[in-house]
Amino acid sequence: MMQRATFLAAVLFALGLPGFSSAWGQDAKPAETYQVVKPPACTNNKGETVGFVETSRGRPGIAAGMARRDPGGKPVVMRSNYSATPPVFQSFIDRHECAHHQTGDVDRPHPPRNGPEHLMNESISDCIAILRLRDEEGYDKAGFEKVAGALRSEMEKIGFPEISISSRISNITNCFKRPGTSKDFVNKVLKRRGLLEQ
Repeated sequence: MMQRATFLAAVLFALGLPGFSSAWGQDAKPAETYQVVKPPACTNNKGETVGFVETSRGRPGIAAGMARRDPGGKPVVMRSNYSATPPVFQSFIDRHECAHHQTGDVDRPHPPRNGPEHLMNESISDCIAILRLRDEEGYDKAGFEKVAGALRSEMEKIGFPEISISSRISNITNCFKRPGTSKDFVNKVLKRRGLLEQ
């Protein structure tokens, strides 16, 4: 089964961006650390409980998540270096990765990296994540702005171009304003994919 690295999955791509390596030079200031938040409840589209696993893998100073099945077949979210990003953004990452389980992405063939289907999956997961924060955690406009600010900061840290950053923020802005719940949205995605359990 193919592993699915999703949130900030373009880290490997970003390593090749001009100026990225200079951010890790000797003059870089020590990174701030944060308390790691408790993960949210998460169930995949098959009704299985998704576990959250802390790992020290990944690039130091870069928080990332990965939705996958572990070697025993259990659905999990791998949480890497969460202490490197503010709690509000940790919560967004968790829900983004959970969304890949909720929509069945983890058990579907992985589309080509950075292709249209892959980018659509990422946009859908971002949308579900921000809807969950709005509806389940009571995020208002101020809470949304904290998420968007942290998203911008993390993407800039990795070296994403402004067009990618502003496009992603535009997507979560539109999702935050949309009517309906995250569950409604997930069900629409599952229905379109022929995965909705009756």
